[in-house]
Amino acid sequence: MILYEFPLQERIRTYLRLEHLFLRLQQLLPRTDAMDHHFALATLFEILEVSTRSDLKSDLLKDLDKQKHTLDSYRGNPAIAESVLDAVIGQLDLCFETLNNLPGKIGQTLSENEWLMAIRSRIVIPGGTCGFDLPAYHAWQHKPSALRQSQLQQWTLSLKPMADTVFLLLKLLRDSGAPQKVIVNNGQLQQNLPQGRTFLLLRLALDEALDMVPEISGNRLMVSVRLMHQGEDNRLQTVTEDVSLELALCA
Repeated sequence: MILYEFPLQERIRTYLRLEHLFLRLQQLLPRTDAMDHHFALATLFEILEVSTRSDLKSDLLKDLDKQKHTLDSYRGNPAIAESVLDAVIGQLDLCFETLNNLPGKIGQTLSENEWLMAIRSRIVIPGGTCGFDLPAYHAWQHKPSALRQSQLQQWTLSLKPMADTVFLLLKLLRDSGAPQKVIVNNGQLQQNLPQGRTFLLLRLALDEALDMVPEISGNRLMVSVRLMHQGEDNRLQTVTEDVSLELALCA
């Protein structure tokens, strides 16, 4: 099964983008090749670009607090394991404390590093990090891999509270949705969302063997899915058959 996710609110869109970038960074950091470290830096700059929203830190703190209050309301419920509940609330408290204690905006310490910002300004230009443009960066790429790794890990340390928070909030959000089997008639599905709940994320699981691609759109009132098939000319064509898939709405 291939899992597709679609955010139904803008801040969830931001969280998913950050998660995508942090997961990529986690794969690149343990590697030793200079080219891998180049793309690790490029990913680091993408994270800074996404997280420059002035209200991102505030949004994360508000969502942590909201999740804690929601879980606190489950105390005394015989169907809930208190030890598990305490552990999750403890994670929320830790994320809140570490994120709240970060001075200034997220990534501010990196933005104050002139050497990194010189690379950031050139890395968006095609071929902009050539040796003749950035000789200091060229020299850095020839330093021992252990030294490069150590510096990369130090630079990403200030972003760890944000990464931990994003991972935890998205995990709790995904856990809130129960997958259901849905039949998509003639390759198209349009569904009104239940009233009284604010859904934040749609998750769709599609059998890989079907060789289909979902085009998803949605908002707080409804979601729409159109299944497409890639033809021999690589163009996407609308599916006209009935297809079974798994759909989950997360609030």
